[in-house]
Amino acid sequence: MGKTITICFTNNKGGSGKSTTCSNLGAAIAQTGKKVLLVDGDMQLNLSLAFFSEDWVLEHAAGEKNLYYGIKKQEDLTDYVVHTSYENLDLIPSSTLMSSIEYELFTKWQREFILRKCLQKIKESGMYDYILIDAPPTLGGWVMNILCASDKVIIPVEASPWGMFGLANMFEFLNEVRQISPDLEIAGIAVTKVDTRKNYYKQTMETLHELEGIHVFEQIIRVDSSVEWSQDNSIPVVEYKRSSRSAKEYTKLAEEVMKLCQ
Repeated sequence: MGKTITICFTNNKGGSGKSTTCSNLGAAIAQTGKKVLLVDGDMQLNLSLAFFSEDWVLEHAAGEKNLYYGIKKQEDLTDYVVHTSYENLDLIPSSTLMSSIEYELFTKWQREFILRKCLQKIKESGMYDYILIDAPPTLGGWVMNILCASDKVIIPVEASPWGMFGLANMFEFLNEVRQISPDLEIAGIAVTKVDTRKNYYKQTMETLHELEGIHVFEQIIRVDSSVEWSQDNSIPVVEYKRSSRSAKEYTKLAEEVMKLCQ
């Protein structure tokens, strides 16, 4: 096993498909035999809910074995890892208390690097090929923490009239983060929730391809009811219904990501 690659999924616009993309890419990569650790950095708990029942997620969110307490105590996160039902795929669950994580970080020394420090032993151990982090739809100290702990960034963008809204702010924020974490790379933009019959899909793709120096992944993710059904059953769609269009698309996108990260 080589170097562990940490990828975060971020967009300051909600509803862009971050958690769905993170969970399904994680599951698809794990299916190839690579070991993956997922980190739920969002108080909405969606990444955790992609793999565990609501009761389980809420129980862990209310306890002290979740990301919030690991960050608050600035501990090695190894003991916070839980196994999912899928081979090669583990998770550090989140907590609704993540809503106050900005306050916890505010007075800390080198606060931008706390998550990096908490993940350091896991990363150096080489236990995982990939660490995938789901960030909340905000721009602030906690997202900066996530970015500083990452090697690469994937930005899911919804192919809708408002999907591009705030993207300029996202790039501006990333440039700020690079001032203190210069090795951070933008892996690319993943286009989600696509309806190819709509004109704004074409407009979205044209606008994205005009962005200078920004890679746009070839594999798009179309709207598919199988995703909603898989979420309702707390199973990623690449496991829930492998024959579905979205499962095949996420699998191909995962292949693109792994090839890019070689």
